[in-house]
Amino acid sequence: MKLYNTLSRSIEELEPDSNHAVRMYICGVTVYDSSHIGHARTIIVFDVLRRYLLSRGLNVVFVQNFTDVDDKIINRAKAEGVQARDIAERYIDSYFKDFESLNVLKADYYPRATEHIGDMIRLIDGLVKKGDAYLTLNGVYFKVKSFSEYGKLSRKPIDELEAGARVEVDPSKQDPLDFALWKFSSENPVWESPWGKGRPGWHIECSAMALKYLGSTFEIHGGGQDLIFPHHENEIAQSESFTGKQFARIWMHAGMVTVDSVKMSKSLGNIVTIGQAVEKWGTNSLRLYCISVHYSKPLDYTEDLLKESMQRWRQIETCACELGFAQGRGGEIDALTKACDEAVKTFQSAMDDDFNTSLAITEFMKLVTQINRYAAADKLTADMASAVADRFNDLMDVLGLKLVEVGEDERKEILSLIEKRNNLRAEKKFSDADRIRQQLLNNHSVELLDHKGRTVWIKREKA
Repeated sequence: MKLYNTLSRSIEELEPDSNHAVRMYICGVTVYDSSHIGHARTIIVFDVLRRYLLSRGLNVVFVQNFTDVDDKIINRAKAEGVQARDIAERYIDSYFKDFESLNVLKADYYPRATEHIGDMIRLIDGLVKKGDAYLTLNGVYFKVKSFSEYGKLSRKPIDELEAGARVEVDPSKQDPLDFALWKFSSENPVWESPWGKGRPGWHIECSAMALKYLGSTFEIHGGGQDLIFPHHENEIAQSESFTGKQFARIWMHAGMVTVDSVKMSKSLGNIVTIGQAVEKWGTNSLRLYCISVHYSKPLDYTEDLLKESMQRWRQIETCACELGFAQGRGGEIDALTKACDEAVKTFQSAMDDDFNTSLAITEFMKLVTQINRYAAADKLTADMASAVADRFNDLMDVLGLKLVEVGEDERKEILSLIEKRNNLRAEKKFSDADRIRQQLLNNHSVELLDHKGRTVWIKREKA
């Protein structure tokens, strides 16, 4: 597999470690508010990448942090008259509910910044002793000019760089670009340190947690493109100054979700929360939407794109249902098997070529369309379905798509209504039969497909 490396500005081969594993660190969310569809796009991109690597037999160690100490969290807590930890817990719980609803695999580790203060202090202490960090009246700062390669990720010359997001103005700094590793404070939450009470800077958190769980050098560091500078640039500087080794081999960045070509963000007030989006469009349509264009490109939140993703999901639902209900022996087994083999091959080729999910979905949809055509013509047999079902399901799993589950009691009720409808049709009571069809759709989101001598039913995802 080859991926675009933001660090080298080139396509590079992904090389697993000596244990045939890929170690991935993804910058998570700052937990002061509900997650939005911009967060979902980034998390789903890396979820699908992880699923694909697993499908190819690689071991994946996946780490995603929570920033649970931050000025935004503290300010939210003040506004509500509660503790900062209460705000963090609330939105961590909300995060898990949101991403469980999006069928995102659980990370191997979810380190929280507040649980790794000791690791951060040790890292900062090492930088101070190396002369790469210094003490001021306001905290401990990283000396940017001590790292000669500063700017190599963002490709910004050091003499042109300006202090970026979350870098506070502090006249006691040696250089405007120097950034805080530890900030003195007497306001909770604070922790003891060798330099005085305070809390960590934002950037040191990810370095400490990545180094702890993945080692000095690992394969992939990911996040949104808005993190390239200053966050990821600063991570590289402090991590490589501390270890003397390359931090991450490949830096992979997902494009932003936009609304009318403007970045979706909480500060601009143009967000769509995950809860709102799932309620309107459903899990699978949203997953398809989030990977419908190349991960590195911006993705506009538009009705047209989401409707297109929903239409794709409806076709996939139909296909999965037809495969499950297929009957009969023989048929065009060789032809469908060949088409499936070709679909898997082209799907994998697209994924191996800088994780081109857009093309991979297109190839998957070709197979879906072909199977649906066989079914519509009453030519899809159980033997044909059996020949391709496992690989079809494998591709579904890589994309993280999942059919709506039906409980046993509901299944019995659905089958009873279908049987009643079939009897009414046999008695030529078509109006009564149509009312049952509508009842199934309204009460159970079940759509019926009539074939010769039998009826197939699909539990549609509500949206």
